[in-house]
Amino acid sequence: MATIHQFRVFLAAYELGSLTAAAARLGYAQPTVSEQVRLLERSLGARLFERVGRGLVPTEAAHALRPHAERALVAADAAAGAVRSVNQLESGTIRFGVFGASRLYLGSSVVLELLRRHPGVRVELVGRHSTDVIDQLRRGRMEAAATALPVDDPTLEVHPVFNDELVYVSAHADRIAAPVTGARLGEAPLALAWASWVNDPTRAAIATLVQSAGGSLQARVEVEDLETTIELTASGEADTVVSLGVLAQLGERVPRRLGWAPIRPRQYDRFAIVHRRDAVLSPATQLMVELVTAQMQAVADKAKRLGRTRAPNAR
Repeated sequence: MATIHQFRVFLAAYELGSLTAAAARLGYAQPTVSEQVRLLERSLGARLFERVGRGLVPTEAAHALRPHAERALVAADAAAGAVRSVNQLESGTIRFGVFGASRLYLGSSVVLELLRRHPGVRVELVGRHSTDVIDQLRRGRMEAAATALPVDDPTLEVHPVFNDELVYVSAHADRIAAPVTGARLGEAPLALAWASWVNDPTRAAIATLVQSAGGSLQARVEVEDLETTIELTASGEADTVVSLGVLAQLGERVPRRLGWAPIRPRQYDRFAIVHRRDAVLSPATQLMVELVTAQMQAVADKAKRLGRTRAPNAR
C-alpha cells in the first residue's frame, strides 16, 4: 500500500525531474529516494518514471497519480493540524481579547467553565479597552476577542452579540421620574467611568446625544471604573449612566436607594465577537467564543428582565 512518505518523495522527483535533486530537497540519501519510488511503483503495479540521460521523465501513470498524491499530502497535513489543535486545547494557551468592563459581564464563569472542561489549558484574557484589543487582533497577537462596537476595520469580521441599553441612574427620585433627554444629560451632575479612555463608546453616545440637543457634555466626576460611579451616585452627590446589563450583573451590590430612568432616544452599548476576516479559528478559540457568547446572551436576558422594572433591586 502506498504511503504518504512515498507520495512526498514521488512529488519531489516528479517536480524536479531528478532523484538526486529530490533527495537533496528532502534531506535523504539518494538510494533512499530511489527505494521509495521503487516501492511505490511496486505497490501501484506501474512504472512512474523513465530514465533519460541523467534525468527522469514521468510516465502517463505518473501524470495520473500526481493530483491524487497532492491531495493526499494536503489531507495528511490537515489531519496533523487538527491533532495539533486538539493538543493545544488540552495543554496550550488560549489568548482572548476582552473589553474594559468585561469583568462585569463575564466574571470568572467563562474561565472556570473552560478549566472544568480542559484542566490542562492556560487562559489569558487580555485587554484594557476595545481599541487596544483591536490593535492586537490586527497584529495577530490573538485570534479573536469580545469588544465594544463600533469596529471600523475591513480586515476584521464582526459578529454582533447583543445591544445593552444605557439608562440614567440616580438616588434622587425626581431626577428619574421621566425619561432623560439629551438636554437634561447636558445639565446633569454626572459621574462617568473610563476617565483615561477618550474613545469609550458609552461616553461617546452620551456626548453625541447632548450635542444634538445643543449642549456639551461636562462630567462632574471622572473615574476609571463603573463600580466607583455607582458608589458616588448612591451618595447623592452625582448621577451616572450605565447599562442595564451592568446593573443586572451587579445585582444586590447596587444600593437599594438607587433607581433608574430610560434615556430618550434610546442609547446602547453594543458588543460583538471580532476576528480577522476569513480566519480559521482554532478549536481552543472556538470554544472560548462559544462560552463568551453564551455568557453575554445570558446577561442580555437578565438586562431585558430588569428593563421591565424601574429600580435595579425591585422585587
